[in-house]
Amino acid sequence: MKRTIILLLVGSAIGLFVFSFLSPTRSDQRKESYRVIRVFDGDTIEIEGGKRIRYIGIDTPEIKNDKGAVECFAQQARDKNRELVEGKMVTLLKDVSETDDYGRLLRYVFIEDIFVNEVLVKEGYAKSTPIAPDIAYRNQLFESQKTAQTRKRGLWISC
Repeated sequence: MKRTIILLLVGSAIGLFVFSFLSPTRSDQRKESYRVIRVFDGDTIEIEGGKRIRYIGIDTPEIKNDKGAVECFAQQARDKNRELVEGKMVTLLKDVSETDDYGRLLRYVFIEDIFVNEVLVKEGYAKSTPIAPDIAYRNQLFESQKTAQTRKRGLWISC
């Protein structure tokens, strides 16, 4: 009986340790703050120092797609992103990957307690697009997308 209780306690402690390590709020994630100097589109910005940031876990319509056309709701997504971040100090949070195939830094973007990636999805300016291994907030973003779809917000009504 004592052995069973000890094994349960040890197992619980190991489980809590593993869960805290995998949690998206773990304290060892790198957070950096920068001023946004330019907004390219709904999910890409430039920060001071000239680095480009691609928002993790979301995708907005393209200002110019491969055919040079502006996709439905692209202008509105860029305008909303400008309203949220342009000229402001943002906190960038790295997940697993450092950069994408285009050399842009991959980050979650926050302004104080506002999770910008989520706002864009919840208000219908972006789609939740989790790409492993950067999936710390995938459930939160997916739930926000369901809210936008149900309430017919943004691109879910216009496109």
